[in-house]
Amino acid sequence: MNKIERVFLNLSRTNTAAFIPFITAGDPTLAITKKLVFAFEKAGADIIELGVPFSDPLADGPTIQQASERALKNGVSLRTVITLVRDIRRKSSIPIILMGYYNPIFKYGVNNFVKDSIKAGIDGIIVPDLPPEEALPIYNKTKKSPLAIIFLAAPTSTHDRIKLIARMTEGFIYYVSLTGVTGARGMLSKTIKQNVLRIKNLAFKPVSVGFGISTPQQAKEVASYADGVIIGSAIVKLIEQNLNKPNLLDKVTSYVKEMVCATKEES
Repeated sequence: MNKIERVFLNLSRTNTAAFIPFITAGDPTLAITKKLVFAFEKAGADIIELGVPFSDPLADGPTIQQASERALKNGVSLRTVITLVRDIRRKSSIPIILMGYYNPIFKYGVNNFVKDSIKAGIDGIIVPDLPPEEALPIYNKTKKSPLAIIFLAAPTSTHDRIKLIARMTEGFIYYVSLTGVTGARGMLSKTIKQNVLRIKNLAFKPVSVGFGISTPQQAKEVASYADGVIIGSAIVKLIEQNLNKPNLLDKVTSYVKEMVCATKEES
């Protein structure tokens, strides 16, 4: 059992949903990213999702695209993100997932990427442009390792596809709550609950919901039927709004703490 699976097992005993914040590594700097990880853990986050900046992030909306651009201008790469996690591991054992696109992994070398990720203490990976049918080069290297590979399910996923995802995913299934790219939304889709319950009935694995969640009310609602709540764009937007301000850390951490409380209150 990897660390991510252990988190969900422990939370299931108290019928509590996991809170998983996403930030882009290196936005605005690697030093601030490290401070945010520590602050999020202290605020009650269960798992941290670190985005690996990429020049063509197809699944991401404008907010995370701009964060990637800022990080890339700072020279952040897949290699430096792995090094960052290794540094974080000196003070923290919170599960960390990398979310990144396949091109940098391919360039890095799949074998080297898996080996270095495990050595650095990375617990999971999400590769949004790598469907299960094409993921065997990574999957075969990770399935007997501490590194979990997590796949995405969407509102359009068929029963057969959900079963395929369930067979291959480790840790949890990431349910993309809407068709389209990342970004905060004023209202959640009315089909999220029924789709989450459908996936759970087919997959018998934890299901975490991301894309579009930004308010305490939305977090409470999702936590009432999902196993995890993922919030990214709203956090990244808050970072953008407080760039170069001395209270950036406090502002962002305060929001995360509010979302943690909302998630735990309802679940």
